[in-house]
Amino acid sequence: MKRLLICRHAKSSWKNLSLKDRDRPLNKRGKRDAPMMGKRLHRRGISPDAVITSPARRAAKTAGHLAKAVHFSTTHIQVVDSLYGASPSSIIELLRTVDDSLATVMVVGHNPECTMLANFLGGLHIDNVPTCGVVALDFHITHWQHVKKGEGKLVFYDYPKKDPAP
Repeated sequence: MKRLLICRHAKSSWKNLSLKDRDRPLNKRGKRDAPMMGKRLHRRGISPDAVITSPARRAAKTAGHLAKAVHFSTTHIQVVDSLYGASPSSIIELLRTVDDSLATVMVVGHNPECTMLANFLGGLHIDNVPTCGVVALDFHITHWQHVKKGEGKLVFYDYPKKDPAP
């Protein structure tokens, strides 16, 4: 069994329009939501074996907040340059290279890719994964190389404005 956590970065700031898109930081809401969602993941017993993030500042900061909350060492977060602007198919290709000893992988990225990836892999019909939203999919496979369309079973879909699970 393999579990994939597809996480969209938390809300980012547009205050400084001179910043490159990759350099936009989290805004106040993002700084609140990312730790909160991390705590929700922790309460669900989420313990990733790997955290992979886009290099964009907002994604990397979100990954850091989520990792801290689930007791994953932030020094082990993998920053993968190709996740910035990645297509769902290129994210799948990346997943297919993950070491098979890793059971649970968290990927922190952007939209529309997160929504498209969740829908493609899980056969879902999510209109839009909100900022800091998390879609967890289980795959009944032993090798990441076998991740494919429609094979993911939805475990949960959570986001900051959703009432937390009891």
